[in-house]
Amino acid sequence: MKFLMPVSLCFHAYFLLGRKAIKRSSWLVLSLLIAAPIGSVAAETLAGAGVLTGQSLMAQCGYKYPGKDQTSTFTVVLKDSAGNEKKSVYLRLWKDYGGEGQVLEKMMLFSTFPPDSKGGAFMRTTYMPESEKVAEQWIYLPVLRKIRRVTIRDPGDRFLNSDLTYQDVSYRDIDEDEHFYIGKEVVGGVSLYKVESTPRVTKGEIYSKRLFWIQKGDVGWADCLVKKIAYYDIKGVLLKEQVLDWQKVDGAWMWQRVVVTDVQEQHESVFEMSDVKVDMGLSKRQFSKRAMKSGFDLKLR
Repeated sequence: MKFLMPVSLCFHAYFLLGRKAIKRSSWLVLSLLIAAPIGSVAAETLAGAGVLTGQSLMAQCGYKYPGKDQTSTFTVVLKDSAGNEKKSVYLRLWKDYGGEGQVLEKMMLFSTFPPDSKGGAFMRTTYMPESEKVAEQWIYLPVLRKIRRVTIRDPGDRFLNSDLTYQDVSYRDIDEDEHFYIGKEVVGGVSLYKVESTPRVTKGEIYSKRLFWIQKGDVGWADCLVKKIAYYDIKGVLLKEQVLDWQKVDGAWMWQRVVVTDVQEQHESVFEMSDVKVDMGLSKRQFSKRAMKSGFDLKLR
């Protein structure tokens, strides 16, 4: 079973990545049916899954339908320990490929601010998990008029120099971790459900554990959301915290604002997504190296 860690979104957790859009319901239902009572604390139930467990909570709440494609304004603000800020703004495009040509999804960013970076572009192609292909990333530098491939050497490297890593914005199999439901916590008058996730195999991991705070939706578990994530370094010390605010547009879910705070280094990354439009009918021609140079063209929809 594949599970997209919320960032992450997006970024979708992810900054950008969008969400898995193929055979979602099948793996979700399967995971709820076979979930063992891992870390069960109370006799509360998750619809169709029996007693609440860490596994069932993560399976139910770790995915939200993003639509078939999206356009949005994507803003990133990086704040250092001295309070200095650096702001970048992008036009963000995302499209679900549904496994065609082994491609899961593609994401494009066109830089619009600051002025000296205007015209630059970034494209990421994510492949189906069973293909075992590594995601491809490309960047267009208008000053050089060249497109270059960006190689991911270390999953712990910072994504766009932010407080999120490439691992944070990548797909992760739900079974790579053990998930323990450890109880409720009231935050701002809202009851949140806490899940502790620890890697089954520690070799190559950059975190010893992660804590998730999950909010039950107004109409039940069907619209539950991950509201906060805490990341602990390999020594078990709190490294950073991520807080997520969500928005729903025409039946599709995506994050609205994500704040990631590095508590050890005292710096922060803020991601905001606005002017969101879904199911625009974006053409595959828009997600190409040629389009990186020419920019977004409404005629290619």
